[in-house]
Amino acid sequence: MAKGRSRLGDRKVRKDHFHERARDAGFRARAVFKLEELDRAVGLLRPGDRVLDLGCAPGSWLQYARGRVGERGHLVGIDRVAIPGVPGARLLVGDVFTVVPADLLDDLEAFDVVLSDMAPDTTGIRHVDQARSEALFERALDLAIATLAPGGRFAAKLFQGPDMKRLVERVRARFDGVKIIKPASSRQISIEQYVTASGFRGRPTPGAE
Repeated sequence: MAKGRSRLGDRKVRKDHFHERARDAGFRARAVFKLEELDRAVGLLRPGDRVLDLGCAPGSWLQYARGRVGERGHLVGIDRVAIPGVPGARLLVGDVFTVVPADLLDDLEAFDVVLSDMAPDTTGIRHVDQARSEALFERALDLAIATLAPGGRFAAKLFQGPDMKRLVERVRARFDGVKIIKPASSRQISIEQYVTASGFRGRPTPGAE
């Protein structure tokens, strides 16, 4: 469950102005500005929210979320690699494909927001990378459907590819409002998009999907 490089191993990160801004503001990665833009565009995060961050390393999205949900909020993050603690966050080391929703929820009844900036360990072969991204996105959506409270919100990265339309339609089937956004801080050559959704309609009855 890597975020490009699990956000930790990319030796080619450019020192662009987003990187410098993140460092100066005390955030661990430039990706924080993607979440900030998504939040401003669709109102993802609110005071007191219970937030799940899938593929949370190195923690910049959790850092941002803490500032938005405040002391009354709850943060849970999971990644394949351990990261330094984030104030107010419960961190899990594990694989999103094997983790069960109960372990993510622990003593919470549900999440109000599920976030995923997960991206595959890229190969440079476009169709392979797209397929891996689609699998990560679909798993993030499955976990969101299993853990979100009615009315909840969802935002996840997805590489543009042949299965994108089907996956977006899956989101539309479960949420009232869906928007696709490419943040300004995404690199111009990137094929990443972010699918954002609000107004979760609740878990489907068995066999309904």
